[in-house]
Amino acid sequence: MGNTNNSHEDNNQHTDVGAILRSGREILIQAFNWESHKHDWWRNLERTIPDIAKSGFTSMWLPPVTHSFAPEGYLPQNLYSLNSAYGSEHLLKMLLQKMKQYKVRAMADIVINHRIGTSQGHGGMYNRYDGVPMAWSEHAVTSCTGGLGNKSTGDNFNGVPNIDHSQQFVRKDLIEWMQWLRNVGFQDFRFDFARGYSPKYVKEYIEGAKPLFSVGEYWDSCNYNGSALEYNQDSHRQRIINWIDGTGQLSAAFDFTTKGILQEAVKGQFWRLRDPKGKPPGVMGWWPSRAVTFLDNHDTGSTQAHWPFPSNHIMEGYTYILTHPGIPTVFYDHFYDWGNSNHDQIVKLMEIRRNQDINSRSPVTILEAQPNLYSAMIGEKVCMKIGDGSWCPSGREWTVATCGHRYAVWQK
Repeated sequence: MGNTNNSHEDNNQHTDVGAILRSGREILIQAFNWESHKHDWWRNLERTIPDIAKSGFTSMWLPPVTHSFAPEGYLPQNLYSLNSAYGSEHLLKMLLQKMKQYKVRAMADIVINHRIGTSQGHGGMYNRYDGVPMAWSEHAVTSCTGGLGNKSTGDNFNGVPNIDHSQQFVRKDLIEWMQWLRNVGFQDFRFDFARGYSPKYVKEYIEGAKPLFSVGEYWDSCNYNGSALEYNQDSHRQRIINWIDGTGQLSAAFDFTTKGILQEAVKGQFWRLRDPKGKPPGVMGWWPSRAVTFLDNHDTGSTQAHWPFPSNHIMEGYTYILTHPGIPTVFYDHFYDWGNSNHDQIVKLMEIRRNQDINSRSPVTILEAQPNLYSAMIGEKVCMKIGDGSWCPSGREWTVATCGHRYAVWQK
């Protein structure tokens, strides 16, 4: 592509919220884990930017950047302070500057379901926000979590004051804050604990702050029968799809359904990877342009390990999400902490995805879904298999593009 096209596209993307969803050529990296705040994080990340850009990541999800009661950033208080356990405002701005230079978008972690109060109000609870920017009264806190606001429009995040998004003054202040984050240098948003408030407010926030790309964390439990994962997860993925619909289809969502199924499938249950209609069984199979696929994040993996992907199968997992439709996400730990071999294998898969122009809407034909083997053709020019069953595509025109332990990818 000539430079003229590039600059034209860049200009459009600054105003056109839907451009990135339509193009569907994103690969994200979650650039932190649960312990990152202990490691001079903004400085550490700055060193990785050239490699992240060269590898082909389009957007970097950063941990929450504002002042928080807990070092990880998920208990915000003063939302206008950019000094956090990850580093100073100055270091953050240097990092964002370098990302801009390397054309990697910055994704802000938007934690607006709850906020830690600064002073005691109604009922002796810490449910007022005095002495900090965005000074709110108890009316900003839901009645279910000790405030004088309305009942929550979603699930409660227990133990802390939950924000009442039904209050107009709250939404006005939050949109102003998100516009400020856009000016600081964040192009993309990730909405934390999206189950906590109605998706119609997410729609309003996206329309107000105009991030180029948004993804919501709508995480609830998959369908289990006792401790066994059920084969049919349609109701689980439908709930995520209802949330996306509720945002006016403006936001993507993390594909927790695919994660839940894939991490059981790799243990010798690859039949799980074909739904009753022959499609991929996660959100990816129903609405791939809005499905952000991933293997682990700071909650499910890292040291929290609430729901970890089996560590000896992660390359099979990445082979699946990086060759399939949807919007794949790579986890920092897998990319940088689990050895050079993993890093290089992931980069190779990303390169094939780009070179063969697999995008979020690429068609998939599932060829095998046996206990020890899954294989599929993506578009016309890519075939892949995972598992220890042997398989290869028929026809001389196929050549091996990459392979490793229990996986292989072919291209035409």
